[in-house]
This record gives sequence, structure tokens and C-alpha cells, in this order.
Amino acid sequence: MLYFELNYGALPNLTFQSKGRRDVRWLCSLSSRSGHTSGDVVHLLASSRLRAARLLVALLVPLLLLACTPTTTTIPADEVTFQPATAGPDYIIGPGDTLQIFVWRNPELTTTIPVRPDGRITVPLVEDIQATGKTPTQLARDMEGVLKQYVQEPIVNVIVSKFVGPFGQQVRVVGEAAKPQAIAYRANLSVLDAMIEVGGLTKFAAGNRAVIVRPAANGSDASIHVRLDDLLRSGDVTANVKMLPGDILIIPQSWF
Repeated sequence: MLYFELNYGALPNLTFQSKGRRDVRWLCSLSSRSGHTSGDVVHLLASSRLRAARLLVALLVPLLLLACTPTTTTIPADEVTFQPATAGPDYIIGPGDTLQIFVWRNPELTTTIPVRPDGRITVPLVEDIQATGKTPTQLARDMEGVLKQYVQEPIVNVIVSKFVGPFGQQVRVVGEAAKPQAIAYRANLSVLDAMIEVGGLTKFAAGNRAVIVRPAANGSDASIHVRLDDLLRSGDVTANVKMLPGDILIIPQSWF
């Protein structure tokens, strides 16, 4: 409610009142002892209306501008914290990995070779050495032990150039994914990363009924509910879940 009261000498009560949406009342009370003519009264009445309207506009314009101004919340840079990436487990060589074997000062022994399905590799002077189940550093030390028979103080480096990983270290995505496949595990792999790898969901996927089957240490499997629709289509990052080696992400088909 807006209320204004204006006094002009012989006009003891010249009042503008606005109640509600269209209820505007003008009250003009003149003393019987006043000497003003009816023309003076009309002139004063019109002048007071104009002044009251100008005052009303002056009050409402700043309020309208304030209401139209967008509100933003600014967070100081020093209050923004980032979670540091944690180091993942050492990479374990698996079948299908491609290895670069480098022997220092012996270029004839340096080669690039894939790991066979049986988990072994064969390189010059080293025949059928087990590679799967070992880290690159462990394989390099084992190869140095074999090469000592032929090379004085050998120094070997093993570099994994194509990653597949052992079966137990892979993350598999099955069901209503665009490209179901096994993904080589890497440190800090999340459900969002896995869905990017497989190209997202199909139009028949029931994303919010997806389940991660995670092998447990005691031999049993644990099931973790995942809301893929909320994550991928609604942008709800709280639905993102960290994945572990050996996880199986199962995406069921929608009922309708």
C-alpha cells in the first residue's frame, strides 16, 4: 500500500490514497472558513495529483531496475579447491599390449613387440619370457637378468605403447551402450570417462537402472546402482562414480 499526505495552508487535508490495484481515492476537505474559490481548489487538486504521480514514478523506477538486475554469486579464487588426483595402482602388462624394449648401447636388441595371447614375448637373446602379470619395471629387471649372459651390465627399459591390460584390470561396459567394449583401466577412471569411451547410451537404454558389478576380495560380487540418465542427460555430476579395475558396467534396456 502506498500512502501520501499533502497539506496546503487552508487545505488542511489533501490526501492521496492507493489501496489495491485500481482503488484510487482523492479526499479534499475544505474548512468552511477558507476563502479559496472552487477554481483554486481544482488547481491545487490537479497540481497535487501531478506531484504525487511524479513522486510515485521516482520511487518505482529504482525498484524496477533493481528487480531486473540479475543476481550472481562470485566465489573468490582462493576459496576454490580442487581435489588432487590420486596415484593409481602400478600398471600390469596384459595380453595384446604393445611393448617397446629398449636396451641401452645395444640398438640391435631394441625392438617393439606385442604381448602374445599366452602372455609371453620373445625378443633377441630372450626367448619366451613371461610378460603378463608384471609391471614394466619388473619385466625390465627380469630381462636384464637374462641378458647378463650375453651383454655386460645391460640396462633395459620397457615402455607400454598400446594399453589393453590383463583381464582382471579391464573395465567392461555391456548392454545398451553405443559401443560396448572392454576399456583398459587408468588412474581415476570414472563412469563418465567410461561412457565417453563407449559413445554414450542408446535410445533404448534405461540409464538410471544401470549397475556396476564389482568383484570383492572375498570372492563375492557387489552391486552399485548408477544413475546414467541423470549424469549424461541432466548433467548431475553427483551421479558420477569412480570405477575400479575389474568393474563391469551393465546398462539394461528400457521397459517401454
